[in-house]
Amino acid sequence: MLISPPPPTKTHQFTPSTFPFLKPHHTISLPSSRKTSTKINSTKKFGNFLDLKPEYQPEALDFDLPWHHPSDRSQFDVIIIGAGPAGIRLAEQVSLYGIKVCCVDPNPLSIWPNNYGVWLDEFEGLGLEDCLDKTWPMASIYIDDNKTKYLDRCYGRVSRKKLKEKLVKGCIFNGVRFYKAKVWEIKHHEFESIVVCDDGTKLKGSLVVDASGFGSNFLDYDNHKLRKRNYGCQIAHGVLVEVDAHPFDLDKMVLMDWRDSHLGNEPYLRDGNSKFPTFLYAMPFSSNLIFLEETSLVSRPVLSYMDVKRRMVARLRHLGINVKRVLEDEKCLIPMGGPLPRISQNVMPFGGNSGIVHPSTGYMVARTMALAPIVAASINECLGSTRMIRGKNLYANVWNSMWPIDRRFVRECYCFGMETLLKLDLNETRSFFDAFFDLKPYYWQGFLSSKLSLKDFAWFSLSLFGNASNSSRFDIVTKCPVPLAKLMGNIALESIG
Repeated sequence: MLISPPPPTKTHQFTPSTFPFLKPHHTISLPSSRKTSTKINSTKKFGNFLDLKPEYQPEALDFDLPWHHPSDRSQFDVIIIGAGPAGIRLAEQVSLYGIKVCCVDPNPLSIWPNNYGVWLDEFEGLGLEDCLDKTWPMASIYIDDNKTKYLDRCYGRVSRKKLKEKLVKGCIFNGVRFYKAKVWEIKHHEFESIVVCDDGTKLKGSLVVDASGFGSNFLDYDNHKLRKRNYGCQIAHGVLVEVDAHPFDLDKMVLMDWRDSHLGNEPYLRDGNSKFPTFLYAMPFSSNLIFLEETSLVSRPVLSYMDVKRRMVARLRHLGINVKRVLEDEKCLIPMGGPLPRISQNVMPFGGNSGIVHPSTGYMVARTMALAPIVAASINECLGSTRMIRGKNLYANVWNSMWPIDRRFVRECYCFGMETLLKLDLNETRSFFDAFFDLKPYYWQGFLSSKLSLKDFAWFSLSLFGNASNSSRFDIVTKCPVPLAKLMGNIALESIG
């Protein structure tokens, strides 16, 4: 729902435990054991924060994991490669059924490096709301210097430590075994696979799930010549910083800031941003602690990382944000769209490599958390049943639980949205989101959360076209025929298998 800005409301307060490097009753200060020789004076001039090194590195969890010992020759039902959000969540859910699971990762207890933001209602529906370290009652969208929209939907920052602790504790309670190694090779037989680790250890399992993220060497993708397509890429530079002050309301996070007045004296950057725009994403924790991220929503080829950082420097300078210290930083690069993994293969993808990244937004974490119980139930139906479904039938059943035909149709629609966004310049992008967030909450919330059905998507598209300005309608009519033709062709190919 779009509403006018209300009086400031009370937000969930962060505590020193939220950021373990902060002292209580102090604005922002590292404990003495963590203080570094970073030159604070180097930031007297706005924009020099790129020279500062992050002062905090996430530490590994302190857990006594149940390790698999190489001398144990027992066979597992499921071997999961990767201890990221997708791998740990799936291991927790599959093991609920008493299925023997082994999770293999070079560093199973390491904290995930990237920040994750989610809509509160999504995590509440999964019972994971206690894994958020901060929430904001509203979100802001700065369309331009003259128009701001306010979304009446609570947004939260995922506590990477809390989420991993909760999932790992579930894994331990359910009997999951862990093995610290990198997977080197996978050998397949008719009803079992052998996972060969870099230390020579061999693990046997009925089902191998690859949750190691993008760039896996163990998966084949659908490269049908009629369906072949390139990925779009989202790239961002994010920093958790101590600042003198910032201009943002503490009860609102900034979902998108498309303003470009900060580039008025930067003709080179302004010209590039007009063609390939970036926006600011911001989470204010206090008056002098804030997470800031300059983001290219989607581009092809991927936008230069240095360009993204230069635009961020110019933006913060214009906003009067003087960065005193960088506490954390991250480079985020997310492939979006692209082909799905080939259905008939001997390794089951899950997470970022399975096509569940939202092709138009880059959102993935909440959907991954929601899909894991569904996929786990399908695995249990095959491996936990008296029929003991194995081999190709096992993989086909699990894959169809994750990507039933109707969801594959809808994914094609989201990819169509990505292809449309790729063709829009800054002004056209502003007009698009101006119309998008004027839709009924059911549609824009469903779109962002990947919950629209094919019928819903059709009504969403008609509503968006009806809400758009005349110039935006002209842009849609002139720039969408090719993506639309690809959409119809891909849906036809999906329907015939």
